[in-house]
Amino acid sequence: MIRWLVTGVVTLALFVALGAAVTAHPLGVDLSVASAFQGWWRGTGGELTKVASDWLGLVLPAVFAVGMLLGAALCVYRGRRHEALVLVRVLVVYGLCRLTSPVGKPLFLRVRPRVYAEFSYPSGHVVSAASAGLAAVLLCVWLAPKYGKRVALVASVWTAVVALTRLMLGVHWLTDTVGAVLAVLGVGLVAASVLRLLPGPVSARADAA
Repeated sequence: MIRWLVTGVVTLALFVALGAAVTAHPLGVDLSVASAFQGWWRGTGGELTKVASDWLGLVLPAVFAVGMLLGAALCVYRGRRHEALVLVRVLVVYGLCRLTSPVGKPLFLRVRPRVYAEFSYPSGHVVSAASAGLAAVLLCVWLAPKYGKRVALVASVWTAVVALTRLMLGVHWLTDTVGAVLAVLGVGLVAASVLRLLPGPVSARADAA
């Protein structure tokens, strides 16, 4: 458990360090990626990308969170206390991870690549997708270990796709998306360690028995 906690703290420190490094001026890689997608958002492709970005980055994570809440309530109703506690704990981790965007943006005050509402670092859409992905992995660790690697792969691809859509729309720098992942992993690992969700699978099976 200690190693997960330390890893989370280090990852959070990297998130803060990256934010401090890019707030005043974008990195060269930021400028290169922004240039590659310059103007994409103005066409039909941009409109379709925005729909995909909002659905994958906002709607589906919200639906997933509601599903966890309903699942916890159903488990309580059926007397499945262990599963209900796991779902509630994972929901807490999910909620704390989601807070990294509204807390981080006014902290770093980074300007976006183009005129757009709110500040830029970290990407809220990527934070949302990564938070849901991490929550799904934690659920698998405790309730369905055999699906853990597959879910982790899907979560990684999901987060990467959302990050790509934000870059294509020109509303985020590349480092905004990297920072979002660092923030979620940092807060997620620290919170999961405190709530005793990591590493966990052996304990979970013992408790369930």
